Amino acid sequence: MTTAKDIMHPGAQWIPAHETLDRAAQLMRELDVGALPIADAEERLTGILTDRDIVVGCVAMGHDPARTTAGEMAHGTPRWIDANADVDAVLFEMQSHQIRRLPVIEDKRLVGMISEADLAQHLTDGQLASWMEQVYAHG
Repeated sequence: MTTAKDIMHPGAQWIPAHETLDRAAQLMRELDVGALPIADAEERLTGILTDRDIVVGCVAMGHDPARTTAGEMAHGTPRWIDANADVDAVLFEMQSHQIRRLPVIEDKRLVGMISEADLAQHLTDGQLASWMEQVYAHG
């Protein structure tokens, strides 16, 4: 059985909720990623910050990314998957919530992220097409 841990990109890093968006953007550049999980003081997942969130939710709204925190951008219930979950559970979680990035948690700790690129490397063409149809569906 292929698990979330088998297909994830290991070594994901948190951004603390109190960090500013300019620091988050710098960390994204350093790590060459487009999203960072947001953690509270107890390292619990509170959301995911994307590069698009910074641009559309902060800069385009006229806010200062040096004065806006990652925690201010965390909205809704964060989604995640256990490292031992099978691929079908990963796909279901991502499809049912129409999300393109999914943190992987093991023993209450962030161990990786699953992104579209990870799915493309590990799914059949049919699985990938079905996933894309569900995640990108509007309505």
